[in-house]
Amino acid sequence: MPNLLLIESPGKVKKLGQILGSGWVIKASMGHVRELANDGDDALGFDLGAGSIDCRYQPRDARSKKVLAELRQAVKAADRVYIATDPDREGETIGWHLQQALNLRNPQRVVYSEITPQAVRAAIARPRTLNQDLVAAGRARDCLDKLVGYTGSRHVVWPLNNGAKSMGRVQSATLHLLCVREREIQAFVPQDYWSVWVTYREGFKAFYRSSPEPQRKASAKDGEDTGADKESERVTSQERADQLVAIAQTHPHHVLQIEGKQTTQSPPAPFITSTLQQAAGSKLHFSPEHTMRVAQALYEKGHITYMRTDSVILSAPFCESVRQYLEHHDPTNVPRKTTQHRAIKGSQEAHEAIRPTDVTHLPQQLQGELSSDQARLYELIWNRAVASQCAPARMRKTRIVTQSGNAYWEARGQVLEFAGYTRYWNNLSGDSVLPALTQGQGLQLDQAQADAKQTQPPPRYSEPKLVKLMEQKGIGRPSTYAPTIKTLRQREYVGLLQGKLQPTALGLELDGALEKLLPDLIQPEFTAQMETALDAIATGEQEWQTYLIGWNRGYFAPAIAQAKSQLLSLPTFAEHPPSSGGMPAERSTPTKAKLTNGQPTKTKCPTCGEALTKVPSRSKKMKAKHFLKCSGAGCGTVMFWDARAKRYDLPQAQRQATNSELFTDHPCPVCGALLERHAYTKDGQDKVMLRCSLLENRRGKCKEVAFFQSRGEFWSPKFGTLKLPEPQV
Repeated sequence: MPNLLLIESPGKVKKLGQILGSGWVIKASMGHVRELANDGDDALGFDLGAGSIDCRYQPRDARSKKVLAELRQAVKAADRVYIATDPDREGETIGWHLQQALNLRNPQRVVYSEITPQAVRAAIARPRTLNQDLVAAGRARDCLDKLVGYTGSRHVVWPLNNGAKSMGRVQSATLHLLCVREREIQAFVPQDYWSVWVTYREGFKAFYRSSPEPQRKASAKDGEDTGADKESERVTSQERADQLVAIAQTHPHHVLQIEGKQTTQSPPAPFITSTLQQAAGSKLHFSPEHTMRVAQALYEKGHITYMRTDSVILSAPFCESVRQYLEHHDPTNVPRKTTQHRAIKGSQEAHEAIRPTDVTHLPQQLQGELSSDQARLYELIWNRAVASQCAPARMRKTRIVTQSGNAYWEARGQVLEFAGYTRYWNNLSGDSVLPALTQGQGLQLDQAQADAKQTQPPPRYSEPKLVKLMEQKGIGRPSTYAPTIKTLRQREYVGLLQGKLQPTALGLELDGALEKLLPDLIQPEFTAQMETALDAIATGEQEWQTYLIGWNRGYFAPAIAQAKSQLLSLPTFAEHPPSSGGMPAERSTPTKAKLTNGQPTKTKCPTCGEALTKVPSRSKKMKAKHFLKCSGAGCGTVMFWDARAKRYDLPQAQRQATNSELFTDHPCPVCGALLERHAYTKDGQDKVMLRCSLLENRRGKCKEVAFFQSRGEFWSPKFGTLKLPEPQV
């Protein structure tokens, strides 16, 4: 019997098949196969008890049901089962779900960070059991995100009736960062100032300084370039600017100070997820989502290591291979001592940074087998990984201070003397050469001028800059950066304006409401504390159920109750109570909410039977400019217009949990695939039969598989009465 290797993505099957050869069957789970059910309080799918949490899981969708049925058949035919899901917390959790859904008693967990023969075979030779601490952290994250998202959306966001659909633990904190910056921009009042400078016939330009002492550079907010070297100290009046120009024009100039020093610049660390997204954004103009999609393809083809990581560590064999490459091709760049890069707090040091799997696979050699975007991103990753192992760059920096009257003027120069790592990754500004001068030397003024300028508001964040800020603030983890930004755009809470993220009126309105109703939850520091707690669970320092129950009891449940009370006590809400129990619809500016009534309808709620209220919506993706919301106390059911079926229907997730589904839990008695329901009409009556769900099999070996409904059972002329399958753990 063959060995069975369970992986996540079907894109890896071919490469892994080539590595493992015959005797192996490789099956993909297509990502997540199970999720928390949409039942119970607020459709959470789990119950928070006094000391434990009861989770109820279900297949994510019809495709997952079909995949699990096929995997069960593969498990039956296998000698041994290996779980090779992705090497991170999420991958470990998917592996646990596969173990539970497939009833695997002793699965072998294998982990590799690159799809190469050496790495894959080494991992299979050293299998381990599933890491239950990582699984606990993954389950805790799922429950925490659903608790915040579903409960907060249902009880806080939906009652606003302004078209906002959801909030989330990471999503809302990230939106708050964007809204804080947008309000800074809106409140910004520009101020006039002047930049005063001189040029000399000796061939350089100098800027006004009030003192000959070196200025400390202004710290850049959130990593932004202040441009302090490109203008003078700010002169705040036209009169003073004109006075300085007059001094420069009427007084002789001479060299007061010359400072020269040799400095080194260490190479940057190899890429982690966030820095890859930032570099691909600035150099290739890729969005974070596109960057990860291209990186996934490179990983599946075996060209780079796993791309969701926050570790800057590189394996010793790879570092040695880079050193050998440099000794043969760039010997002057071999460092005496390789730079040690500092890891970010909380990074998973067991993982590696993003790097090429083989340094001898040069970017130009792979052009033929990669798409244009894949080739460009691979070159970026290759260059950065090699640069991280090179010698530092060496520069000579020069500072010249000149004087005329009581005014001082400063010029700065920089010359690269040894390129070092910048041959592969140039992050230095270009050479700025100053002439050879001597202290006390007189200078010939060529021009003196004052440029009128205005202070500028802080810039909006690009997607890569936002990723960097999320990392700095501790919001989310590598796997969540790109999906979070994608969700904010899909919800129409933010849009792109000239390549920068700008909150919409709806986004600002929602953030303003959450700032009043759930102020702690949207603060980056508060979200970062939750991430720290999840990290503690992943290392076995914290029990996940105890943490989640305590967090809900101590903070979240009281916060939601208080938010609901505040909603009801809003002055505009109290003045216009809903006529039929529905919540009022909101139309507001970003700074002041204005609530109006929803419109009652004759449609009944499928959950509790109360009347549904028509709520206006701004979403362009909806087929109608409204949706229906239940007016029953505490119900919160919503329904959307289905233009194709010409009726209102529940959201897809709830629809799957309540409506009859195409696929059943019964396996086909011939091939093992799931049986599907097939509706047909006979003698004017609507009937249902069960048949094999695989079309190719229905035309062949499963042609006679047909169970007809009779007296509450399904019966087949060939296979008899349908027996229920044994329950899966």
